[in-house]
Amino acid sequence: MNARLNVFANPVATTLMKHFNMAGKAVTDSGLPSTTQELVKIRASQINGCGFCTDMHTKDAAHHGETSTRLNLVAAWREANVFTDAERAALELTEQGTRIADAAGGVSDEVWANAAKHYDEDQLVALVSLIAVINAYNRLNVIIQQPAGDYKVGQFG
Repeated sequence: MNARLNVFANPVATTLMKHFNMAGKAVTDSGLPSTTQELVKIRASQINGCGFCTDMHTKDAAHHGETSTRLNLVAAWREANVFTDAERAALELTEQGTRIADAAGGVSDEVWANAAKHYDEDQLVALVSLIAVINAYNRLNVIIQQPAGDYKVGQFG
């Protein structure tokens, strides 16, 4: 399978990715726990059917010590007892933030209040920004049919 566009060789795409990456770096450098960041990226990517990002972020998370049990249960986090209350709040915010077109009113006040119990304002900014950025990456990769499975940890930086 080949991607419809080569975003790694196209100058417009290269510029776009540079800006996406800068936004992602701001989140990476925030006070939001890195484990939570990876869980959010994985869950949004699963929802959006982005194999490329799911492949990348599960491999990155495993490389940084995430367990296979937790990685295997991200899609079923509600029924799993391996996530903290804070991680569960972030995953719920991720789901509602990713599926905003599917729900009247977008993210519910209850979900927002639960996230706000676990994260300070800077962390909430980082969390919301991360959800937006990973959704942008997912949409780009799904639209161009970027193949998954060949990602190597550290490949992009």
